[in-house]
Amino acid sequence: MADLFLLLGTGLEWLGYVSAPLFLVPIGVLLATRFFAAPATVLVAILDRVSGIALGGAIALGLMMLFAQAGVVVARYVFGLSFSWLSELVTYGFAGLFLLGAAAALRDDGHVRVDILRERFSPKGRAAIDLIGAYFFIFPICLLIFWAAISPSFVRAWMNFEGSRESDGLPLLFLFRTLIPAFAALLMAQGLSQALKAALILRNERTADSLYAQGGGA
Repeated sequence: MADLFLLLGTGLEWLGYVSAPLFLVPIGVLLATRFFAAPATVLVAILDRVSGIALGGAIALGLMMLFAQAGVVVARYVFGLSFSWLSELVTYGFAGLFLLGAAAALRDDGHVRVDILRERFSPKGRAAIDLIGAYFFIFPICLLIFWAAISPSFVRAWMNFEGSRESDGLPLLFLFRTLIPAFAALLMAQGLSQALKAALILRNERTADSLYAQGGGA
């Protein structure tokens, strides 16, 4: 089993090395639009679709949280019962709703913005802010979160299929831990999509109102 997880970790490491050049594609769009515009457009569609799939999972977990919380209330206040596994379903559902849905929120411009002057700029000015923000904030922060999440305790959790510390809890703690690196990877991928859209706008290969419109239908 240890050898299997070592092999999986090596594969993920090489996947990171192989995908790293993709984060230079927005720069390629700016410097050589003729060669990079078409591949960038295809990559945007793929990344936005991935965020849409993750959003579907987030919605499903949100519904699970809703029904689990209703079950907690009924069990406790009607029957005087308490189940750890039911309470954990609420926790897991809430975490999944937030962590898996964050990328789609970025795709659809649903995050709270702190760049209060952004709306005063031209469409290309806003695109420049998004492009710079992706490289200076989204990518570095997501990388830090990802590498912090892939810790020895995370590996041990998967090797042992770690479960709840409660006797009647869910045996899914190892999957719960996986939500954090998944969040970082999804958000970084969507940040790349937003950077590509911004670069295409700056090179007049995409209209400003399409920066967030494409993802909304994914």
